[in-house]
Amino acid sequence: MTSRVRSITFDCADPFAIGAFWSAVTGRPAVNDGTAEEPEVMLAGPDGSALPNLLFIPVPEGKTVKNRVHLDLQPEDRTRDEEVARLIGLGATLVADHRAPDGTGWALLADPNTRDYQFCAA
Repeated sequence: MTSRVRSITFDCADPFAIGAFWSAVTGRPAVNDGTAEEPEVMLAGPDGSALPNLLFIPVPEGKTVKNRVHLDLQPEDRTRDEEVARLIGLGATLVADHRAPDGTGWALLADPNTRDYQFCAA
């Protein structure tokens, strides 16, 4: 018997803001956009069933160590450089640029709200 990954969960201070950012990045709609009783945001695939979900939950404590997980993004309908520009336009910050002129390499970015979730566009 095996298990499948249902959700990738992100602890954050503001699940509404970070969920909105990642919804814009991935095109995944919020199937649960949080309430006062359940202040979490879950993003699913366009058909509502694509797993894993991205789940953003509030935690009271701040980040104290380096992230050990990040998301590697690959654009589906534009170049890597166009995608990096789009992500920066959505509010991401370029942390490190490892792109080469020949199209190889990646850009390391951080989200606009907490600057915690680093991700790469390759």
